[in-house]
Amino acid sequence: MFRNGMYAALGAALSLPPLTVAVLFAPPKWPVGLRVLGFVSAFAVVTVAMGVPLTVRRVSVRLANGLLGADLPAPVDTRGARWVNRLRTVVWLVPHMVLGGVVTVVSCSAVFGAVAFPAVWLGGAERMTVFGLSLRMGEGWRGMWALLPAVGCLALAAGSTLGGAAMLRPLASVFLGYRPGERLAAAEEQMNLLAQRNRLAQELHDSIGHTLTASTIQAAVAVELMGSDPAGARRALNSIEETSRAAMDDLDHVLGMLREEQPSTTPRPALSDLGPLVEGVRGTGAELAVEVQGDLTRVPATVSREAYRAVQEGLTNALRYGGKAGIRLRIVVRDGWLEVELTNPVGTRRPDRRGPGGRGVEGIGDRVRLLRGEMHAGVMEIGGGEGAGGACWRLLVRIPLRSVS
Repeated sequence: MFRNGMYAALGAALSLPPLTVAVLFAPPKWPVGLRVLGFVSAFAVVTVAMGVPLTVRRVSVRLANGLLGADLPAPVDTRGARWVNRLRTVVWLVPHMVLGGVVTVVSCSAVFGAVAFPAVWLGGAERMTVFGLSLRMGEGWRGMWALLPAVGCLALAAGSTLGGAAMLRPLASVFLGYRPGERLAAAEEQMNLLAQRNRLAQELHDSIGHTLTASTIQAAVAVELMGSDPAGARRALNSIEETSRAAMDDLDHVLGMLREEQPSTTPRPALSDLGPLVEGVRGTGAELAVEVQGDLTRVPATVSREAYRAVQEGLTNALRYGGKAGIRLRIVVRDGWLEVELTNPVGTRRPDRRGPGGRGVEGIGDRVRLLRGEMHAGVMEIGGGEGAGGACWRLLVRIPLRSVS
């Protein structure tokens, strides 16, 4: 109730500027009709000037939620509804000022009465004048009846405050709430935020998953070389330190973005950044052959970034499930398509289409399909002479360089 009273008092305070200007534009020497016209016109002009700024709408929503107990969503800045919302804010100020002024006057008068009746009785006065009526107070216990109107005044103050809030609350929803266009814009904004979070989670999965896999293999290499080749073991440990530090940087970056809920301003890795990724894989002792055909600068940035993530995930699976020998990466740009093919011998374990958390190879497929591309993954038999046959895991990604209708 105290907050409702503060909100009503705020409305009464907001009515002072337009009322002051309106009185100045309605001098007593003017005819009645002209005075009414001047008063209404001046009041309307000042009220419009107060309610037109977009900041007023944002502040009004916050105050209504904090003091009035409304449940209004934050305003959405939609170009088509800016002026409509400004006018709605102006209209909202009128009942806020009127009801706020009425509630404030009634509440203050009632509180004054609640104090005045007992004060007069305790002061020993014989009579009290209320609204032109002279009331005999009585002496001693005979004047205790003054407590009854005091209680009634307090009830009137509370009732007027709660009643004013009950009337303003639905009006706030009408004039400060969302219109259909704003609801659609808010839903789109929420969808974009969720898509951004999902993308960040996918990037974090790709980056951390690759780093952990490479570090595990490098640690095993370091253990094997500790006695026979201390320099090689030292290189493996240095590589673990570098990749782990890079992974921590990625983790801090992504978590910071999720806390701030702001889009990333750091460039995402693309095919032009394959060098460190390839060297990191080779640093684990794996044999990785890379073949690039065509001009990678012709690849659009979006396609290049998603192709990099596909390569990263494919190399992670190759290290995790296959052997260290025979990994081949082929990247071709031709005929308006980007083709990425990654093969590696099949180990004792085969990659699952769904990695931890529902990601992995299927995550690559989701990315590729969003770009109107194709993705194939599975075991491929390798032909050859006696003893030359075998099987390998093959990941093939084809993405158009331009949108396919």
